[in-house]
Amino acid sequence: MPGTPLERFPIHLGLGGTARQQPDFTGGLDWYEAYVARTAADGREGRLVTIHAFEESWTSWEMHPEGDEVVLCLSGAMVLHQEFPDGRRDEVALAPGEYAINPPGVWHTADVAEAARALFITAGWGTQHRPR
Repeated sequence: MPGTPLERFPIHLGLGGTARQQPDFTGGLDWYEAYVARTAADGREGRLVTIHAFEESWTSWEMHPEGDEVVLCLSGAMVLHQEFPDGRRDEVALAPGEYAINPPGVWHTADVAEAARALFITAGWGTQHRPR
């Protein structure tokens, strides 16, 4: 029996040590809205585990107010840009096998010079976006 591809079917880590496969990932805002509704009972402790592939730099910033986000580079390279609530900015260059943590309330985006893949473990409650 073959395994399940994480890029297509993300995992929700919930209360009580649960891990639940999510529906086929469309990448659209409607998928995320349905995810929030499906997992609302886990509150801010729930985590979404995904893998995303990038061919170019991100076009927006995002921020997760309710918890840390782990970004693990799987292949290629990326530069994570972080903007902290006190105005401080940081850049973290990630190579395969390296990770960074986006603390709660830190706006972040990424530059990708060539193809890259990354694993995300995200506290998604209240996620916000803004143009880059």
